[in-house]
Amino acid sequence: MAHNKTVHVRRVYDDPAQADGTRVLVDRIWPRGMTKEKAHLDEWCKQAAPSTELRKWYHHDPERFTEFSRRYRTELHDPQHADALNHLRELAEDRPLTLLTATKHPEISEAEVLAELLRH
Repeated sequence: MAHNKTVHVRRVYDDPAQADGTRVLVDRIWPRGMTKEKAHLDEWCKQAAPSTELRKWYHHDPERFTEFSRRYRTELHDPQHADALNHLRELAEDRPLTLLTATKHPEISEAEVLAELLRH
């Protein structure tokens, strides 16, 4: 029986929480002004991030989120992205997983798209 996994989406700039579980940065670019120590990362999985072209096209425009999400889900089928997504699935298997992003609006980020895929 499939169970819903616990996958959180948070800003990398927020303080770590007890419930975070494994903390994985899913941005392609390292967050501005963030040190490795302050990030408290378990991993940086930049292979899961959207392509540079898609990221630049999207530019975190809320009106483009639906289309961004569709295009990004398509990108996740290519081998490198698929491997990264499978890796995140494994991490979420037996403990909470927190996907981290530097964006000001994580609810319209690649982290949110990934979290939706991983939860189901």
